Amino acid sequence: MEKIKLFNVSELEPQIGKKVFVEDEEIGIFLLESGDIKAISNRCPHKNGPLSEGTVSEHYVFCPLHDRKIDLNDGQVQAPDEADGCVKTYKTEVEDGVLYIWI
Repeated sequence: MEKIKLFNVSELEPQIGKKVFVEDEEIGIFLLESGDIKAISNRCPHKNGPLSEGTVSEHYVFCPLHDRKIDLNDGQVQAPDEADGCVKTYKTEVEDGVLYIWI
């Protein structure tokens, strides 16, 4: 795994996703109300909806296309749509106000 510098944490807004590209991967970054920062693949496994544009509630994001509920902790699509699978999650780390992601 490789640790990659992204940006200053101050660029994130709580409950609002931010889309980034790291190498060939499109990733959604989310600052939760709890202060945790989550990173997942930015595409819903159902219809490739851009998850960074979805609504965030607690530790879930809702796909903006069809309202699929995805857990930001483990990437699992929630019932009743769990047959759609899951999205990849990434470890994040903050050092001196800068966000890093592990790829």
